[in-house]
Amino acid sequence: MVASAAVAALWMSGCQKPFQPESGMVKPAKVVEVSNGDVVTVPHAENFKLTTAETYQAYDTLNVTGTVNPDIAREVPVISLASGKVVDIRARLDDNVRKGQLLLRVQSPDITNAFDTYLKAKNDEVLANKADVRAKDLYTHGAISQSMLEQADDTEQDALADLKASEQQLQVLGADKNHPTTIEDVYAPISGVIVAQNVTNAAAAGVNFSGSSTAFTIADLSTVWVICDVYENDLHKIQLGQRVRIHPNAYADKTLSGTISDIGPILDPNIRTAKVRIEVANPERLLKLSMFVTATIDSLTKQTHAVVPATAILHLHDEDWVYVPTGDGRFRRVPVTPGNMLDGGRQEILSGVEPGQQLVGDVLQLEATLEVQ
Repeated sequence: MVASAAVAALWMSGCQKPFQPESGMVKPAKVVEVSNGDVVTVPHAENFKLTTAETYQAYDTLNVTGTVNPDIAREVPVISLASGKVVDIRARLDDNVRKGQLLLRVQSPDITNAFDTYLKAKNDEVLANKADVRAKDLYTHGAISQSMLEQADDTEQDALADLKASEQQLQVLGADKNHPTTIEDVYAPISGVIVAQNVTNAAAAGVNFSGSSTAFTIADLSTVWVICDVYENDLHKIQLGQRVRIHPNAYADKTLSGTISDIGPILDPNIRTAKVRIEVANPERLLKLSMFVTATIDSLTKQTHAVVPATAILHLHDEDWVYVPTGDGRFRRVPVTPGNMLDGGRQEILSGVEPGQQLVGDVLQLEATLEVQ
């Protein structure tokens, strides 16, 4: 403040014509500093227009940081039930795939064994059927007893059961009973993005050979989860089904909408937060997995705050201030926390000023007067 006054004095001494304030402007006044650096004394303080902070009720907003995660119900493993050697891979990590798309082919002895079982079961059933038909004819002519007929029927039923089981085994392995092969084709179970790949060409596939049946993992990212940490003291502000605004840190001009689908029942014992899950529609795939976002949640109850003209707020050194009269021509600079801008050039004050409190309505006018001194 003293340095500013000194510079102003040197500038004025170099001019031929002394400074003349325009009509209606506050006359320059000497500033007398007191022990508190945030308090200034200005003669003719009555020339500065004061305003009264109004009362404003609005829903508080809770801003929390979260990360994007896949919806586990939409994250599906691609499995190879047949163990064997990978002979062809048609997709790779980060690829977009369609449901039913061929992803890889596995040469497997499991399919060979299944075909062998099927063919034997088929031959056994043909033989058992012929024996059953013959037994029925003989029983009709009194050549065999009823117990022998029942035994032939039972053998035929057992053969049919074995045949159906072998056919189902081929279906499970993805083989066609009418086209014997040693190759299993593995298809995409859903449409989405491959987010994990556990196989390569010539690698082993299946539980018996590789230890895991999962070859790929596909995630449908049309809907994702945003997982946030909400402090214990803020949990009363949220509830299931509440709407949330999602702001991706990577796209400042984009806002998506989500819904709170889960509030974790267990608090982190160290930081006293609960995991809150928000379901977000992501049709344009704007949100990427592990991306940071800011979730804005409107409080369930209204809070009372002060509202002042935007001209009453001074932004200085990355902080916001107002000047409050303390009497005897003195003004105290008070730090405030501003909220949302409102219509009519007004701004919400979250802390620092109470409704009904008086303050300088045009802080720049006061600052300009101080600078001139």
